[in-house]
Amino acid sequence: MPHATPHADPVTAELDSALRGGPFHVALRAAIAARGLPLQRVQHHLSRHGVKVGVTSLSYWQQGARRPQRPESLRAVRALEEILQLPEESLIRLLAEPDEHTAGHRSPRRSYRSLVEASGVRERLLAEFGAPRDGGLHTLGHHERIRIGARRELAERESHHIVRAHRDGVDRYVAVHHGDPGAVPERMTVRALENCRTGRVLRHHDTGVLAVELLFDTRLRAGDTFLFRYSVEDGTAGVSREYVRGTESPGGQYALQVCFGSGALPVRCHRFTQHSAAAPRGGHRELVLSGLHRSVHLVEPRVRSGYVGIAWDWE
Repeated sequence: MPHATPHADPVTAELDSALRGGPFHVALRAAIAARGLPLQRVQHHLSRHGVKVGVTSLSYWQQGARRPQRPESLRAVRALEEILQLPEESLIRLLAEPDEHTAGHRSPRRSYRSLVEASGVRERLLAEFGAPRDGGLHTLGHHERIRIGARRELAERESHHIVRAHRDGVDRYVAVHHGDPGAVPERMTVRALENCRTGRVLRHHDTGVLAVELLFDTRLRAGDTFLFRYSVEDGTAGVSREYVRGTESPGGQYALQVCFGSGALPVRCHRFTQHSAAAPRGGHRELVLSGLHRSVHLVEPRVRSGYVGIAWDWE
């Protein structure tokens, strides 16, 4: 009687498949499951390798809510390859893959990597302008109006700012626009609409980031308030599915309105918040689309550090 061919262990088969094709968080989760280690034991093994990583971070990594990026985190990943008895570079290699596919959302969201890269580019562009991080201004109110065109693209962003100077001599504001994936900053146009004029413009092609000086016709003294308005004509990327506004410090009121063009109405919209680029999204609430004005909006009475935005599904 012929011998039966043994079936492959399903857990091992899943791990082999994940290590070949990723994404990173699926491979990590499969490796931990294959070794039968609780996260507390994984953390203990890491500490013996001289690497400190919290159980919460490990949990986020295997859920896909965060990706290891900092040097210490990458050291942890290399140690995990040894602890979980994986081939060398098997997990590190997956971290080099694009992470847009890590979350199974109906509407693709900006990836962790794109948010972090854009933030880094913003800091470099501000440094090139010689501008302090907050520009010497506190935001009292900020209203953004996003126009989605007939091709479902991010066609235009208009911003209306109300600010107060917290030091003497402030005479400009550096505005940053982060286009959708595939955006071409060289083809964007900035328009100064009220109480300002455009100065230098810097562009970063790889991340779709544009930064522009908006020059005031006066020098503000500490305590002075000022209103100004500008717009960025974009329309250079593909289908838009969300708009995200990030801030590093608390501020005043923020209002976001998204207006949809003719023949480009989404089937549903919702607001969301995100404490940081690496954190999972929360604060989900469905927004009712106004049929008359073809728009949705949100209002944050007082902005906190992190991200807030509106996402929509086309079908």
